[in-house]
Amino acid sequence: MIKILGEQNSLLNRFIYEIRSVDIQNDSMRFRRNLERIGEIFAYELSKELAYKTTQVQTPLGIAEVPLSHDKIVVSSILRAGLPMHQGLLNYFDGAENAFISAYRKYSKDGSFKIQFEHLSCPSINNKALIIADPMLATGSSMILAYKALIEKGKPKHTHIVSIIASKEGVEFTRKNLPSKEATLWLGAVDDELTVKSYIVPGLGDAGDLAYGGKE
Repeated sequence: MIKILGEQNSLLNRFIYEIRSVDIQNDSMRFRRNLERIGEIFAYELSKELAYKTTQVQTPLGIAEVPLSHDKIVVSSILRAGLPMHQGLLNYFDGAENAFISAYRKYSKDGSFKIQFEHLSCPSINNKALIIADPMLATGSSMILAYKALIEKGKPKHTHIVSIIASKEGVEFTRKNLPSKEATLWLGAVDDELTVKSYIVPGLGDAGDLAYGGKE
């Protein structure tokens, strides 16, 4: 299932506008905060898809019944660009467990690259709602690599892929490599193109560099 939240008129589109804008995005603190706020919006929308049961709560004047989710959640992100979104998701899913994946593009002299996986820190995800956050879904390769590494820690009840900007190519690749009835893609916007270096166009540039500074 694919849900593109930016197709609806909401405050989300203001934050997407700001992280795309060359006049605004170079304020790295604001860029990180916008990623975090977008993560919070995704958390709220995603929460509607969880399993709920009615729970009683004692108030000063009596007993009230409130539907609460009983799903166990693991929030995971791909370092380093995924960290602000991870925090936004965790702000709402504050009882969630956490996982972190180290993966990056390793370039060759001819400009080609492969996704290099280095480290995974993760609890058991067996029968839990697994959320994987990364601001950009370009080719989809790093997302699928992360997913395959995570499911070695158990079989999730459902997997939620959360990305702000995706390419059509990345969406299609990810969709083909995930179990169709056990995964949902949550996206802010889908752009048409990838450059020869697999950057999304119009996209927003390098989310990791904008959030945390350049790298060598």
